Amino acid sequence: MPTRIVLCYPVEPRHVCQIAAALPDAEVVDAGQERVAEELFEADIFCGHAKVPIDWEGVVRRGRLRWIQSSAAGMDHCLVPPVIESDIAVTSASGVLSDQVAEHTIALLTAFYRSLPTFFRAQQQREFIRRPTGDLTGKTVGIVGLGGVGRRLADVLRGFRTRTLAVDLFPVEKPDSVHHLWPADRLPDLLAASDVVVLSLPLNDSTRGMFDARRLGQMKAGALLANMARGPLVVTGDLGAALDSGHLSGAVMDVTNPEPLPVESPLWAMPNVIITPHVAGQAAWRIDRMTELFCRNLRRWQDGRPLINLLTDKRLGFPIRGIGVPIWGDV
Repeated sequence: MPTRIVLCYPVEPRHVCQIAAALPDAEVVDAGQERVAEELFEADIFCGHAKVPIDWEGVVRRGRLRWIQSSAAGMDHCLVPPVIESDIAVTSASGVLSDQVAEHTIALLTAFYRSLPTFFRAQQQREFIRRPTGDLTGKTVGIVGLGGVGRRLADVLRGFRTRTLAVDLFPVEKPDSVHHLWPADRLPDLLAASDVVVLSLPLNDSTRGMFDARRLGQMKAGALLANMARGPLVVTGDLGAALDSGHLSGAVMDVTNPEPLPVESPLWAMPNVIITPHVAGQAAWRIDRMTELFCRNLRRWQDGRPLINLLTDKRLGFPIRGIGVPIWGDV
């Protein structure tokens, strides 16, 4: 019986051919969101991001699926308890989307400091009035979670001559673009020192609701919060309170909790909040790069070599740098 590969990300026929060429004896099925829930039961390998309900417990019990290659850096869509407790290998797309997420982060930060929403509204009213602006240049930026996105963002921030701090569960291989890389227990120090706090964390049991009233209160008065990771990292009501009180100067976010944000949420109307609809990972070349990673991993799978971005501890939800696991961008 040939190895059966089920896909659920927006591939084109050329991507399917590329995947088939990487593992010539395999059967490749482009299930899409419409058929992925049923096709997963007969998959040996799954690549994608199912956005429809999946009976993961049933898939695990079926016993056929051996490997999940996520097409997203965030793994909460598939890392449910049955998968975590199983022998299924799981690899992430960490680093594959880092260029565009870093670019989108810079767009939101510069839009906030240069008061672009104010000027866009003025343009609609045909008003040509000079108003105050701020600067990203020279700010102290704290990055919470120094994975693929965090590292790429730190590189881009060098052009703004920022002082960049970072905390991570595994503070290894400090890049030159980061002034200080601290362990996770130094988070309060980072929050107190940073003008901008950027969240690039995975969503798991330990990070859900992490930025509540207490954490937001530890942030420097007048700081800006940027959530580029997952909405549930932040307690939405507590964020609104911190903005209302003036403790935070603003928030920019590509993700919200819940998602989409209800139309009645007061965050929509706040002039110091910029919201984009979870589009930071979009790029014209995203599917090409994702397919390249998957094909490289397919060849490694066939050869018995270590998989790129393998989650050695599925409970964490991300590959651990510095323990011998190949990481995308380093291989």
